[in-house]
Amino acid sequence: MNRLGLFLAVVAGLAPAAAAQSYDQSVLGALLEREGRLPDAPPEYAVWRVEHETGNSVYARHDLYLRVGEGDARRGRQRLVLAQLLGQPAPTALAVGDSLVLPARPADFDLSPLAYAPYPRTWSGAAGIDKAVVVDKTTQTWAAYEAGRLVRWGPASTGAAETPTPSGRFTMNWRALERYSSEAPPGEEWFMRYVMNIHAARGIHLHQYDVVPTGPPQGHGCVRMVTSDAEWLYEWSSGWQTTAGEGALGGRVTGEGTLVVVQGDEPEGAPERFVMRRDAPVRVAVLLPPDPMAVPRGDR
Repeated sequence: MNRLGLFLAVVAGLAPAAAAQSYDQSVLGALLEREGRLPDAPPEYAVWRVEHETGNSVYARHDLYLRVGEGDARRGRQRLVLAQLLGQPAPTALAVGDSLVLPARPADFDLSPLAYAPYPRTWSGAAGIDKAVVVDKTTQTWAAYEAGRLVRWGPASTGAAETPTPSGRFTMNWRALERYSSEAPPGEEWFMRYVMNIHAARGIHLHQYDVVPTGPPQGHGCVRMVTSDAEWLYEWSSGWQTTAGEGALGGRVTGEGTLVVVQGDEPEGAPERFVMRRDAPVRVAVLLPPDPMAVPRGDR
């Protein structure tokens, strides 16, 4: 199988996991926070090949920068970082024969990050819910909805197959700005920030982590998030209400926190993000439950 064929098989979720790679959090932070046009329909995608008649990778990369940047190589290099948001390795060392799945039109590289979401723009079943969060294990992503309207999404990494993140309907319980994981091996410390617990008995959290893999999930049941997303979600959401304070341990629980639905299955290899249909790759769409409150509770 050539490099193009292998890449397309991987993004379609049909090949074994590639070498472990993680998201560049500084790149993703800038992408997730940027302003941009939100078109009525999501962009179409295409396979962008690194190729040049000379076979020289330097020339091939420069030619790709020019094509993506509409004649401006510097703009093209800046636009290529979008590959990270779409779950692909950072395009820092492209060579002849490599390929990336990216928007088909160069003008669609500068849209709002919401335009590239695998989630629907509206969730009618959650229209009557002030705030709802979805974690989709199949695509290794997450999303936030306000009254059924998508307001944020990003990559995530859930528990590995042997230590899966439980599926079901949860609410945020206690929260902590900083915490050391109790799952760290002896002699190691795993530091987490923006910790949002959804299963108090098992200690399952959504939290920031410095290493968020782009490939198969590697965690111990928790949901790893990049820093910019975890910080945003921590500020946007709320924990349970107790007599000791919102999101606090201790005291009597008087109210539930933000709704969280965890769904899907752990991918055996690289998560499904695109599939090849006819002559173009198509973004894998996340299907949401018609009624989130009908999803069985997962914390029992």
